[in-house]
Amino acid sequence: MATDGIEAVFLETHNWGRAAQFFQSLGYELEFDTGHNSGQLRNTEGPYVFIAEIPADREPTTRLVLKVPDAEAFRPGPGVELVTPFEQTHYGTLEATVRDADGRVWSLQAPLKG
Repeated sequence: MATDGIEAVFLETHNWGRAAQFFQSLGYELEFDTGHNSGQLRNTEGPYVFIAEIPADREPTTRLVLKVPDAEAFRPGPGVELVTPFEQTHYGTLEATVRDADGRVWSLQAPLKG
């Protein structure tokens, strides 16, 4: 089974408020604020942006998350190395990671069944 486009962009930041304001200035609307320096924004029906504040001594990262409609049906094809299998997240989805031929790690996200 193939992926179904980009699900989300996960961003780490040193300042949740400034990062959220930046995306709101670009037309994104705040869907929810977790109450602990992170939250989700969306612009139309496209991928959402999830922003999480991290400590100043860590380098912020960005991850693209690809959508998988059914985790049980997903089978990595040639050139795709499964790094971590699908596991339930604390935020109510299933997530796995794969590596491409150049060594980049990609996140895959699927809905929970049931």
